[in-house]
Amino acid sequence: MHISEGVLSAPVLISGAAMAAAGVGIGMKKLDYDRIPQVAVLSSAFFVASLVHVPIGPSSVHLILNGLLGLLLGWTAFPAILIALFLQAVLFQFGGITTLGVNTVTMAFPAVFCFLVFRAGVMSERSSVSLFFSFLCGAASVLLAGILVAIALMSTGKSFSAAGKLIVVAHLPVMAIEGVITMLCVRFLKKVKPEVLEVGHAKKSA
Repeated sequence: MHISEGVLSAPVLISGAAMAAAGVGIGMKKLDYDRIPQVAVLSSAFFVASLVHVPIGPSSVHLILNGLLGLLLGWTAFPAILIALFLQAVLFQFGGITTLGVNTVTMAFPAVFCFLVFRAGVMSERSSVSLFFSFLCGAASVLLAGILVAIALMSTGKSFSAAGKLIVVAHLPVMAIEGVITMLCVRFLKKVKPEVLEVGHAKKSA
């Protein structure tokens, strides 16, 4: 879901950079420095998951894992995703430096949004409820990311309308896959290391 260089208009790029800067600022403020190794591991997971991608016009389809990052990191997902996207742009030319802000927002905002909306359900003591909301978190984060990419493209010009719609449709299977992955990860973490799921909650309440 990386948007390539030379695609977006200047107003969209500037707006994306400003929103990304705000999100990263909040994320850094809420960052528990004792958890930096965990943030680094999750940023690496995001980096690796989105390396295998299928180009679709000015963007691409790939695993994102932003819903899972949102659940585990809360607002800290912003700097974690920014770092991963920066390294992908520099090392593999995925996305780009000028689109870094927009790409960060399209992936990190859904992570934080789903964290805020679904976290209470995910933390439910009832296994069925927790798994249901975990699936929703993983799937909805991908859907919202696709919608934001489409909006960014269509805000640049009507000629990208078809590409924007195609990106959303192409990510429907990814939604289901990420929903299942998030559900399985949450189930596993609740069994072996439930305190990991408290990171975002602790910083959110602070």
